[in-house]
Amino acid sequence: MPNIQILASHAPWVSLAATDEDWARADPVLLGTLLSHCHLIRGFEEAVLELAGEGLVHGPAHSSIGQEGGAAGSIVGLRADDGVSGSHRGHHQFLSKSLAYLCPDGMDPVADIAPAVQALLQRTLAEILGLAQGFCKGRGGSMHLRWPEAGALGTNAIVGGGVPMAAGQAWAHRRAGGDAVMVTYFGDGAVNIGSVLETMNLAAAWKLPLCFFVENNRYAVATGVEEITAEPRLSARGQAFNIPSWHVDGMDPLAVHLAMQAALAHMRAGKGPTLIEADVYRYFHQNGPFPGSAFGYRDKEEEKAWRERDPLDLLARRMTERGLLTQAHIDALRDRVARAMRTAVDALVESDTGAGPGKRRIRPGLWPSADFRDVGILGDLAGMGDGGEFHGETVPRKFVDVVADVMDRRMALDDAIVVMGEDVHRLKGGTNGATRGLAQRYPGRCLGTPISENAFVGLAGGIALDGRYKPVVEFMYPDFMWVAADQVFNQIGKVRHMFGGDDAVPLVLRTKVAMGTGYGSQHSMDPAGIFATCPGWRIVAPSDPCDYVGLMNAALRCKDPVLVIEHVDLYNTTAPAPRDDLDFVLPVGRAALRRTGSALTVIAYLSMVGHAMEALDTLGLDADLVDLRWLDRASLDWDTVGASIRKTNNVLIVEQGARGTSYGGWLADEIQRRYFDWLDQPVQRVTGGLAAPSISKVLERAAIARTDEVVAGLREVLRNKGEA
Repeated sequence: MPNIQILASHAPWVSLAATDEDWARADPVLLGTLLSHCHLIRGFEEAVLELAGEGLVHGPAHSSIGQEGGAAGSIVGLRADDGVSGSHRGHHQFLSKSLAYLCPDGMDPVADIAPAVQALLQRTLAEILGLAQGFCKGRGGSMHLRWPEAGALGTNAIVGGGVPMAAGQAWAHRRAGGDAVMVTYFGDGAVNIGSVLETMNLAAAWKLPLCFFVENNRYAVATGVEEITAEPRLSARGQAFNIPSWHVDGMDPLAVHLAMQAALAHMRAGKGPTLIEADVYRYFHQNGPFPGSAFGYRDKEEEKAWRERDPLDLLARRMTERGLLTQAHIDALRDRVARAMRTAVDALVESDTGAGPGKRRIRPGLWPSADFRDVGILGDLAGMGDGGEFHGETVPRKFVDVVADVMDRRMALDDAIVVMGEDVHRLKGGTNGATRGLAQRYPGRCLGTPISENAFVGLAGGIALDGRYKPVVEFMYPDFMWVAADQVFNQIGKVRHMFGGDDAVPLVLRTKVAMGTGYGSQHSMDPAGIFATCPGWRIVAPSDPCDYVGLMNAALRCKDPVLVIEHVDLYNTTAPAPRDDLDFVLPVGRAALRRTGSALTVIAYLSMVGHAMEALDTLGLDADLVDLRWLDRASLDWDTVGASIRKTNNVLIVEQGARGTSYGGWLADEIQRRYFDWLDQPVQRVTGGLAAPSISKVLERAAIARTDEVVAGLREVLRNKGEA
């Protein structure tokens, strides 16, 4: 018979409930503040649902009525330097953190509503209505609320999507040396999301001051929690990652407060993350002013039972029992909140006599201007300084050595830079030597991550958005971006624009194209074509070590996320590089003209610049060879490209990767739209095949483009011109 030993988790997992003694000893200021927060949230949400019922909320209205106790209970005890982030249902957390910021000494439930609080209510409501005075200038609406000064660091519409970024902000807090914490809120539907679980693991491994706050409201839209997990005690998730966890009645604000105080003590002591599961209940459907019973997935008896546990009623009863308030005080508070919300609503809407009696409309002058549409997708490049081509002394250098040396130089001069990725701290500089020596010279700033791209690139996004540090992330292969697509595209790429256009996102993502190495279809792609379709990213593609210096320095100065694409074919090549100047900067948006001639315009990037040179030499052609360097739409050098096309009237775009994900497809379309009158023939293209490269050496070579394919492309252009 085997010897069986029962194992136990190392992390405590407890259920916490407030006792009569806790209520009797609770600070009256604390209780009054909890009551004030809860009533303001309730009144705000009731106004939102009223407007939604009139069709004045364009988009969803995810109300938090019934869940006020979880937000207020967990936030009232936070400091101004602590941060919170939330989910699509995040009005209550946003308001509570903002109220705590405006009223740091607490709120008196019998006092008048302060002008600053009135302004908060109106500005938050304006955002939900999509108006210019909103916190995100109308772009965020109900699901995207951010006020960084208050520590309200963003709500998020992707289920679980904001959790990795919260970990990044927690990392920044810890790195700064204080004891500030982050609290990230999400629901029962998100607790099984990969990005959430990856982040739990990463936060625990790195001992980040991050509280995972699970609002278990029993339903992910209409699907009950017992239907989607065999362990509906959601706080059990913490046990898998050695995270201390609390289960608490979220309808009891004091119990939530006590659980959060225990979690804060753990995090502020530097012991790592915590998890709190609060049982709450949304009184209404996922979206809009109707109860869940109206849609058939809940019954009225269930809804009635939860309403009898209302957190506002509980607070009122406990405070009146202690003689802290009377029912008249409670009624007066309710009336003041209702008046405040009517004032906020009246400032934003007006009667619409043309639509009939009793109808209202948004005041027309409050909408954002249509020409604000694209403002803030990327920054304005302020602070980039001057830059130019390198004219100093050069020596032959191996490309990958220059990659490592540039990062070493930047980290030596800028303490804000932090490098992270899989194995970047091992193997004498990662799998290719690109981070050689950084872990030894800069302890705590070259971070080897778990194999969890969604978590660590999202964490880097949070670090960037925090603003105190500059993360440089290595994706070992660009194909792995699909694993992290939500963080790369939905989060990092959109976050500046989504939150109003003012937040810098200084992040560099390095990766390498590995076609020709035999690593097959899941390790070989060129990501340029995919990233070019995603607004919010800049893209650079150096073709030689000298350019790498200037382009990486520009990327690290930039306040936008920048994808830096490298190529394994270039790593071990030797070419001229600066002898002793690793600080020069190439300007954003400047291409290089590598050859000049009148036969045609060849456009290339990365290793295909070299293959294009070889092909031109093979045919003895004098042509313009444009090395793009910057590939994103906002940074592409149309002056250089356009001047060449107007001279040669023929274009060949050269790339190596699969045709289906190619960069040249959109570029050819754009060229033909801009320069149709100057073109003697359609834009021609050299690409790889339809399929991704295979492992077989023969099939891999057949799938990608090199010099021979460029030669064939050049001949096709010449034939179309009627030249042999």
